[in-house]
Amino acid sequence: MPRTQRRSSTALLRYLGLRLVLMIPTVLILVTVVFLFMRVIGDPITAAQGGRLSPAELEARKEAAGYNRPIWVQYLEYLGNVLRGDFGVSTKDQRQIVDVLITNGAATIELVFWALLVAFVVGIPLGRLAARFHDRLPDVTIRTFAVLVYAAPVFFVGLLAKLVFSSALGWLPASGRASFETRLELGRLEQPSHFLIIDAIRSGNGEYVIDVLRHAVLPALTLGLLTAGIFIRLIRINLLETVRADYVTAARARGVPERKVVSKHAFRNALIPVVTVMGMEIALMLGGAILTETTFEWDGIGYQLSQYLLARDFVAVQGIVTAIALVIAAASFLIDVINALVDPRVRY
Repeated sequence: MPRTQRRSSTALLRYLGLRLVLMIPTVLILVTVVFLFMRVIGDPITAAQGGRLSPAELEARKEAAGYNRPIWVQYLEYLGNVLRGDFGVSTKDQRQIVDVLITNGAATIELVFWALLVAFVVGIPLGRLAARFHDRLPDVTIRTFAVLVYAAPVFFVGLLAKLVFSSALGWLPASGRASFETRLELGRLEQPSHFLIIDAIRSGNGEYVIDVLRHAVLPALTLGLLTAGIFIRLIRINLLETVRADYVTAARARGVPERKVVSKHAFRNALIPVVTVMGMEIALMLGGAILTETTFEWDGIGYQLSQYLLARDFVAVQGIVTAIALVIAAASFLIDVINALVDPRVRY
């Protein structure tokens, strides 16, 4: 192996090792903050059953659940359970939170996937178009659109989309992941994956696939346009910077056609910041998914979290929020890995 390549590999491993080490205190802080926040509200038994049980019954349940023990003992037990993948049991419906994460988490992942697809399809071409017509009417129009879709509240965009495309025009369904008949039939599949689009494809029935896709359009647009606004601005700004770079000027001087200069040299480097912010965008999307899923009654993690909040089921809330924090930390590390592979400068 050449010395330069060996040094690059060593730098990459050192960088990834450092990021992995730094992720440990980050996760610990996140988990601790969630635990303390829930304990400031009160113990889960009192929060969920305080007005329904006598004081003696309430104390008996708190004693059985271990909430009368010192806070540091509860914290250590909580950490141990998280390390074992045990996020508790809901006091509302007695479901294991792990089961909620698996079943409803598939719906959230499906929604985030469609939303990211919308963000890329809308954000990247419009960002390129805005950079091409810098400070002209198309650029001003696209920048205004980017600001509007980013600043508009997710629930407002969702309600507006339902009002226009569902109630007024009747083009698309207003809620749910699929019609009742489709969900009933897909639920009969052997070992369902909980990803409705995958199960619909497995069924071999094109009507089920179309039904699932039609239900996904409005939620995906609502959540995806939020991220598309960020992509538009990132692509535009970085494309304008890269087209003025020395290596792009050198490519023009060699007679490379302008379209090839932009697509092969400038645009590829302009995508690097998009990869960099993807970790933050995943966190933003998970936050937006709570409002989007509630607006469209999309049975994902966000929708379940809102239902548990209404029921004051703080055991379930704590488990779900902890799991989301862990997913965000893992996604941020994965984005660091991809970023280091794409841009060697971050390794040094």
